[in-house]
Amino acid sequence: MYAYVSAYARSLKDEERLVPTGSLPRLEECTCLAVRQAARHITQFYDQHLAPAGLRTTQFSILARLRRQGPTTINALADELVMDRTTLGRNILPLERDGLISVAPGRPDRRSKELRLTEAGLERLRAARGAWKDAQTRFAAAFGEERTAGLRALMREVSATDLPPVSAANC
Repeated sequence: MYAYVSAYARSLKDEERLVPTGSLPRLEECTCLAVRQAARHITQFYDQHLAPAGLRTTQFSILARLRRQGPTTINALADELVMDRTTLGRNILPLERDGLISVAPGRPDRRSKELRLTEAGLERLRAARGAWKDAQTRFAAAFGEERTAGLRALMREVSATDLPPVSAANC
């Protein structure tokens, strides 16, 4: 056991020489980490509220968008939700399996996939709406009504910001 611990400690010291800790940014200065931690925290909160309805936050968002917009393609929905297409694909699988959405060839382009909210999906969305409203109310009560509205506005601005692309020289 001692030999294992000693070898592990030596490997950590070797890694320290490769990337000295002092050259790394401080975690509290990382915007991406802060946003992802906040997003996970809020998502877990909403997931707890939506669990009795059998939905997760992302699934609720997908069903709500389909209800609001009507049938749409996977690519269009991914763009609307600012979500990677493959991630959206993984999220729609259980919705399709449970009969909450249907996936069919697109009308104008048969190669595309069109998503539609089913009657069962509409019923599940209705069942989850009260839980979602409760999560909204409780979050605003804990964080403050004005700060909550400001947070949503700020996050919409962030999502709409054109960030510079990564060039090959930066990689």
